[in-house]
Amino acid sequence: MLRSLGIRDFVIVDRLDLEFESGFTALTGETGAGKSILVDALALVLGERSDTGLVREGASRAEISAEFAIDKLPGVAQWLESNDLADEPGVCLLRRVLEAGGRSRVYVNGRPSTLAQAKELGERLVDIHGQHEHQSLVRSAAQRELLDAFGGALALTREVEQAWRQWQEIKRQRFEWEKNAEALAAERERLEWQAQELEKLAFSSEEWAELQADHGRLAHAASLIETVEQSLEVLSEGEAATLASVNGVLSRLRAAQAYDPGLKEVLDILEPAQIQIQEAAYSLRHYRQRLDLDPARLRDVEQRLEAVHAAARKYRVTPERLPELLAQASERLKQLGGGLGVEALEKKERAAHDAYLAVGRTLSGKRKRAAQELSDRVSDAMHTLAMAGGRFEAALDDLPEGGAHGLESVEFRVAGHAGASMRPLAKVASGGELSRLSLAIQTVTSAVAEVPVLIFDEVDAGIGGRVAEIVGRMLRELGKRHQVMCITHLPQVAAAANNQWQVAKREVKGGVVSSVNLLDRTQRVDEIARMLGGVKITDTTRKHAAEMLGVKT
Repeated sequence: MLRSLGIRDFVIVDRLDLEFESGFTALTGETGAGKSILVDALALVLGERSDTGLVREGASRAEISAEFAIDKLPGVAQWLESNDLADEPGVCLLRRVLEAGGRSRVYVNGRPSTLAQAKELGERLVDIHGQHEHQSLVRSAAQRELLDAFGGALALTREVEQAWRQWQEIKRQRFEWEKNAEALAAERERLEWQAQELEKLAFSSEEWAELQADHGRLAHAASLIETVEQSLEVLSEGEAATLASVNGVLSRLRAAQAYDPGLKEVLDILEPAQIQIQEAAYSLRHYRQRLDLDPARLRDVEQRLEAVHAAARKYRVTPERLPELLAQASERLKQLGGGLGVEALEKKERAAHDAYLAVGRTLSGKRKRAAQELSDRVSDAMHTLAMAGGRFEAALDDLPEGGAHGLESVEFRVAGHAGASMRPLAKVASGGELSRLSLAIQTVTSAVAEVPVLIFDEVDAGIGGRVAEIVGRMLRELGKRHQVMCITHLPQVAAAANNQWQVAKREVKGGVVSSVNLLDRTQRVDEIARMLGGVKITDTTRKHAAEMLGVKT
């Protein structure tokens, strides 16, 4: 939801800081007081285009900031993460700066952003129903997504998109094959031969390390044996072996220790040396038992090394890269159709197309049922909103080749009154008519609509009396699921609101500025009375206003 809106030097607003509540909020005030300026400011911070005339006269720049709570909007949080614009969890802050010279800057969570990013983010946060670019219901993609959500088909649409992409990828492979058949056939033949040869070699990086170690040991076995035997001769097996000499020294020192205990220090040093020499001799004997001349094994290792080196030279890589080369060849073969010919690719393409058609037709069935129900319910809602005889249609137009989003396009069409022809919702000229149509659609689809903040401008144009009361009730009901704001001139609509803001203008130093105040119960009675009675407020109009608000006088 929208938590706060800050406006500085924008049109006739010098400084405003507004804190918003959930539910339905009405914005009221005299004509020209600047009610629509608040909506315009919000639209700008959400990415709508600007011009230099929006900076308040005499100011160097205008600045607008809006803070949103997004803790219940995982899609928005994910979008911020993917665009590297996330900051404090559960909060999203947008800021727009308009220079008097025409320059404009956009910030999301304090980071410089593009206007396109702000617009894309704004479409996930706020729907402004009137004549603004942020009216999402006039966009084809939003209409399709709303219909699919209404029909409980969002998961199915993802399956359709996946099936479409799989079909298109195989189709692309087949096109590539046919376009470059000769060259691709030669490449595939070369890669198949290469892959077969490398698979037959069955070489791995682990084996390379083992081969090098084995070859080093086997190639120098004779030298190793000679070195070990000489070492054993010196340490323990020769006539003047070191171990025997050390044992003799220890024996004499132990005997001499009886006459001079001071020799114990020397014994403490020599005894560990004796043990270590014994351990070394034992380890050398054990190593010597395992170390044999094995010409046959050496020959096998050298032949294997030669085969690996030959393959490496052939493919101009180091031996360690041969397994990587095999993986690359296998992956490229897969891209070329998994080693399949054009006939097999055509078969795979037909199978993928059939799978796409099957899931697409299932989606089409759901869409047809949802479109009929949505058309009937929105048409009924229109009749209650001073659009007697009007009709709404969620039209489905077949796509001969299908598409990523199904076998048909979705377009909302409307006839505003009896006898009028059906027109695309995007071409509805009247802001008031479009706003009421949006109210009808949002009311019917409120349980599945994802945008959390709904703003209605001109929704009360051309209506009054009983219809105005119905509009008020619909907005209040909509406020149970969304944060709803409405600019209104009608007391019946304002009286239905959970909260009411009064927009007024006043003269300051020869200029005009706009101010906004949150009204308490007593102030709401006065404002509703003004809306009922005009300039002169009587006790009767005040009593009527109190009655509309359910306030005792």
